[in-house]
Amino acid sequence: MIEANKLNQLEIRLLGALIEKQHTVPDSYPLTLNALLAACNQKSSREPVIEATEAELLVALDRLREQGWVVEVNKGRVLRYEQALAKVLCIPSQSVALLAVLMLRGPQTSGELRLNCERLHRFADISAVEGFLEELAARQSAALVLQMPKQAGARECRWCHLLAGEPPLVSVEIPQLGLVARVAHLELEVENLKAMMVDVLEKQSVRP
Repeated sequence: MIEANKLNQLEIRLLGALIEKQHTVPDSYPLTLNALLAACNQKSSREPVIEATEAELLVALDRLREQGWVVEVNKGRVLRYEQALAKVLCIPSQSVALLAVLMLRGPQTSGELRLNCERLHRFADISAVEGFLEELAARQSAALVLQMPKQAGARECRWCHLLAGEPPLVSVEIPQLGLVARVAHLELEVENLKAMMVDVLEKQSVRP
């Protein structure tokens, strides 16, 4: 099996765009170079937004084609491209949909993934999404997703893909240290208020 943690940002965007367009515009799939470039540089439903050039895309396509991620298809007189993620990673279509949305939109909660996967695969409920995410995270060969530490004030943890390796995660100690500082500040304010109240009461008691 091909290593799944050696892809750069443009290669990841390229694969995600191919998967998305395979479901959303099936009549135009496989995609031409121009259509694929437009899909990669699309400004909606993308995080981050990028501006790749045709030359950069060709380099990424060559590398992905050499490793089996992308296949060239001669359809008429125009060269087109299709993705082979499911074949390379040996995963079901549900997992492909989840990976594609993570590749295109960045880290998301299981609820966000269910909503954003709607056009690629309709999951029955959030537990179904979490079931496939857990399978991807527990793969013996190599984990493909990771549940990130919960952010300060967040109700749910977000998930990210690992096709480019592990992302730099924000330390969970940072928000904790910030909370400690805020508590210490509030405690100091309370002590100051107490001192002010004592001073006011003492002044009132000595009045004639």
